[in-house]
Amino acid sequence: MTVAIIPARGGSKGIPNKNIIHFCGRPLIAWSILQAKKTKKIDSVYVTSDSDKILQVAEKYGAVKIKRPAEISGDKATSESAIIHALSTVGLENIRTVVMMQATSPLREPHDLDRAISQFELESLDSMFSGAVLEDFLIWQKKGKSYQSFNYDYKNRGRRQDRIPQYVENGSFYIFKPEVILKGSRLGGKIGVYLMDFWQTFEIDDVEGLQLCKEIFKSKKIKI
Repeated sequence: MTVAIIPARGGSKGIPNKNIIHFCGRPLIAWSILQAKKTKKIDSVYVTSDSDKILQVAEKYGAVKIKRPAEISGDKATSESAIIHALSTVGLENIRTVVMMQATSPLREPHDLDRAISQFELESLDSMFSGAVLEDFLIWQKKGKSYQSFNYDYKNRGRRQDRIPQYVENGSFYIFKPEVILKGSRLGGKIGVYLMDFWQTFEIDDVEGLQLCKEIFKSKKIKI
């Protein structure tokens, strides 16, 4: 069985009640739930949260709710701890694959999840992250008081098409076997990447991100 688990804490400093804020006609988390439910390869959808409001919305849109304990719901709590608790609540007996979805990344479509799960199975992976190719992103880092080029040599810039491809985790979703997450990390073993369009990398962390994602969502005519 393949299950989707969406972690969604109630606390949010950037946008109050971020996970259930109105987004293009529905509460934000509803889009992730509906995307997962529309996916042919996902059998059940769960939402884990410390917030009764979020869980009520989740149940309304067809997800199974899991109440997250307060001790793993603070600002420093990891998504891994929420997933491990959810799996212990649901039971591991029949779960073969877990899809962890980020509620604040609505710029995905059901076919992304179906294709990613198919790739996960075809490549016999243990874990996978959704990402995008970083094309022509020349990154620098500060070391001490000076700056250094990080992913290329500024003295020998070369042609863009000759550079080794690099990838960014977009955080939209992760796929893993239960035994991977039980070791404390969402990624482990044989790791793969499901490539998405770069515009799907944007997520909602603040008001600017909310407005940007709304415009992209509308312009791409994403429908569920």
